[in-house]
Amino acid sequence: MEVAIVLVIMGLLLSGILKGQELLTNARVRELIAQQDGIKAAFFGFQDRFRAFPGDYSQAIGAIVGATQNGNGNARIESGATPNESTLAWEHMSGAGFLNAAFTYAATESVSTSPRNNYGVFLQVVYDGIYGAGTAATPAPLRHNIKSGSQIPVDVIAEIDRKIDDGAPNGGGFQFSRYQGSSSSAPTDGTTAAPACTSATGAGGTWNATNGSTNCGGASLL
Repeated sequence: MEVAIVLVIMGLLLSGILKGQELLTNARVRELIAQQDGIKAAFFGFQDRFRAFPGDYSQAIGAIVGATQNGNGNARIESGATPNESTLAWEHMSGAGFLNAAFTYAATESVSTSPRNNYGVFLQVVYDGIYGAGTAATPAPLRHNIKSGSQIPVDVIAEIDRKIDDGAPNGGGFQFSRYQGSSSSAPTDGTTAAPACTSATGAGGTWNATNGSTNCGGASLL
């Protein structure tokens, strides 16, 4: 009888722990989705008002209070431009009132220049093909996208994809991204390949939601 009681208590404790983990995962998923949605709204709001892309806007200094840099106006938010337009985009959107936080451009990415995800990695708005099956060497079709930043557990990023898109890492409007980004503790811009977050690089790939990877990321295509 005593053993049975102990087993019941252990079962209840284990059930509570698992439920708590599920609630925590769901909260992180909702927060990351809300962050992506907020940035998409800011991006499209900026584009509608100024008829230009944030970061690329060539008349920002004259049109946005506090803007310190103009973009080159070629209709692409480029990370290799001078200034770095993918970082400058945050200053333009926040200065125009489309983001709650205030960001100021600097050559080195930091908490003053860019927002971060729940895991401390900076987000990026950029025109490139590093999403889905695309790599720096063999990019997917080039387009603007919002990268979520890395260090996101694969089960969380997979659940985000299922909730807002088609659940396929290499298709739809939200896809896997190999972009590793940088963190406040290591502010270095990187594009190294992420661990095995997906099962294949082709259209039939699926999220490896059970392999325990803790370093994944995604991209919302704009």
